[in-house]
Amino acid sequence: MSRQLNMDTLRQNFWKEEYLREKMVRCEWHRKHGSMAKAKQKAKAAAHLPLKLPTLHPTAPLSPPPAPKAVPSRATSPALEAPIQSEMYPVLPATRALLYEGISHDFQGRYRYLNTRKLDIPEMRYLFPITTNFTYGWQLGPPVKQEMVSCKTCRIESFFRKNGAFALLDPRDLAL
Repeated sequence: MSRQLNMDTLRQNFWKEEYLREKMVRCEWHRKHGSMAKAKQKAKAAAHLPLKLPTLHPTAPLSPPPAPKAVPSRATSPALEAPIQSEMYPVLPATRALLYEGISHDFQGRYRYLNTRKLDIPEMRYLFPITTNFTYGWQLGPPVKQEMVSCKTCRIESFFRKNGAFALLDPRDLAL
């Protein structure tokens, strides 16, 4: 918008009155409707707040069985007294020994250990399903091998055309 150069006193007074009238209309609207607008804003803001879930406190551990008092032993460290909480079953000593035999570069050591651990089913390695993906294959049992029916009429060798991409269609190329 171009700037008006013909601004005289009359036009200045007009714009001054317009500005004051708009200001009065805004104040009047705010006096009448301001409380309702604030209530709506608070309700809208409350709807966008994330839900806060209650925090779950850990359950008290079971009391350990009473130790025999006949043999006094030296004090054990607190790290040994605490029960080991793990998601996995302990590894067999023979499997653990694979870690220390050779290096992974020669397909020994960690490489053989991981491949041996991979052969165990998840139920033998983990106490419970850790992730949701575990639930799909948890406790399925041994895999069942299904025999394929050998039927030459059902089998399609390839989905490519035998005569090339731009050749005319051959009835043998279509699977009906």
